Amino acid sequence: MVERLPRRSDQPKANGIVGQVVRLLHQRGLSDQDVPVPVFMFGAMTLDLVELDANPLYAMGIKQPALEELFETRALELGVEIRRGHELTGFTQDADGVSLELTGPEGPYRLRTRYLVGCDGAHSLVRKRAGIGFPGVSSADIVSRTAHVTVPGAVISTERAEMEVPGVGTFGLYAWHRTERGAYAMLPVAPGVLTVGATEWDAPAPGEDVPMTIEELSESLARVYGKKVPLGPPVGPGPHMLRRLDGRETRVAANYRAGRVFVAGDAAHVHSAMGAPGLNLGLQDAVNLAWKLAAELRGWAPPWLLDTYDAERRPAALRVAMHTQAQLALSAPGPAVTALRELFGELLGDEATRRRIAALMAGSDLPYPMSAPPHPLLGRFLAELPAGPAARARPMLLDATGGLRVRHGRVDVVRSEGPDCVLVRPDGYVAWAGSTPDKSLEQALETWFCESLEMPA
Repeated sequence: MVERLPRRSDQPKANGIVGQVVRLLHQRGLSDQDVPVPVFMFGAMTLDLVELDANPLYAMGIKQPALEELFETRALELGVEIRRGHELTGFTQDADGVSLELTGPEGPYRLRTRYLVGCDGAHSLVRKRAGIGFPGVSSADIVSRTAHVTVPGAVISTERAEMEVPGVGTFGLYAWHRTERGAYAMLPVAPGVLTVGATEWDAPAPGEDVPMTIEELSESLARVYGKKVPLGPPVGPGPHMLRRLDGRETRVAANYRAGRVFVAGDAAHVHSAMGAPGLNLGLQDAVNLAWKLAAELRGWAPPWLLDTYDAERRPAALRVAMHTQAQLALSAPGPAVTALRELFGELLGDEATRRRIAALMAGSDLPYPMSAPPHPLLGRFLAELPAGPAARARPMLLDATGGLRVRHGRVDVVRSEGPDCVLVRPDGYVAWAGSTPDKSLEQALETWFCESLEMPA
């Protein structure tokens, strides 16, 4: 693994993960958080999930630097070489591999690899050099400002998720709030310190070369909220967030593969952060591609397996692009949007609507295409799996009959008490399910793992 930064960034970014990948991290033994969230937000509107049976929306509270440390520790345990302070400057590919041009602490050098995966952000060099398009839309009329601040005189109650500012008003915490002039959010991040954000449409914005200040955020928040809120500098050690974002980009790569080159994460998709879908989407890209590359490198992958990465993950990104744009539209000011929110609020009173949106936000609403016979589990993520094989990212055949065996040992056969046998890929998705093992199970084993059942004599 090549990483341009010489060390893990300590800049404040995400404060947690929301979505289906939380359950996958639990499977892998990387999280002990496996409880669905009772309340979330959609388009700065409350999404009440308390009474929802089989709530699919899970969250994991972890700051991004700690999350990166968690992943790095696991990677090192598995023997991964991480080259920090090494930057990719170019590459060429041929039928047998990819030749990389890199610059490290001791100067430029070359490296040969069989495949290249670009996880190098929205301005991805890998994506551009591979000739992969990045179509989408730009919204230039939106300005967001975010900073770590103190609010002098404020009384914060995390139990009630409220902050009382004498002479100003009461603010709800942990959520976006929309007004007729924009949207704002407040999130406690440390004792006495909050992340405060304000988003405006058609608002004045200084040039990119003008440094962002807390006073600029305070003025923006006053325009959105309607009253001046006293904001002060944060206390304690940094780094502290002080960020301005002009405009919004919503883009999805035209394809996720170009020969032996792949893109994942922000290199493959960018969108509004509303609903916090970014880490869920990008991490699922990585999990989807990783086991397929491993199968290819070990020599048993079917020739079409790597193509399924694009077929499975690009539609997921298009769904996120759609719902984040919808949330941004629902958060915009204006009487027409107010009317739309009133109607949408009525729809949120229906359990079916809440369930559908929760699945959309979790990234669990879109099954992967499978060629096996129809079954409710087919193409879906299966959260409840035996801990051992799941933690090792091994494919599994959950055997409800007690008599199944496989020939080559590429699939772990695990006795199951369920009514059906289930074939599960290393990423937790179901490739086959049925009450009676038959030729379709044989076909699924051969299709995904070049494996076969070992029939009794």
